[in-house]
Amino acid sequence: MNSKGLDYTVLVLAIVGTINWGLIGFFGFDLVKFLFGDMTLLSRIIYAVVGLVGLYMLSYFGRIASLGKGQS
Repeated sequence: MNSKGLDYTVLVLAIVGTINWGLIGFFGFDLVKFLFGDMTLLSRIIYAVVGLVGLYMLSYFGRIASLGKGQS
């Protein structure tokens, strides 16, 4: 998978994760828990992957900054 494909995949997972947090915050409804069970192995993997996605997205800051340097 090239970097652009990975970035889009990460973005989609981040959006799904933030929607889940919005559902929890506004309605007390955890979509992952509803679909996969309360802290089952699969739900823990999903939470872990979304957490890793957040860490990966930190690299976006460096890439955004480097794009700005190229434009004068």
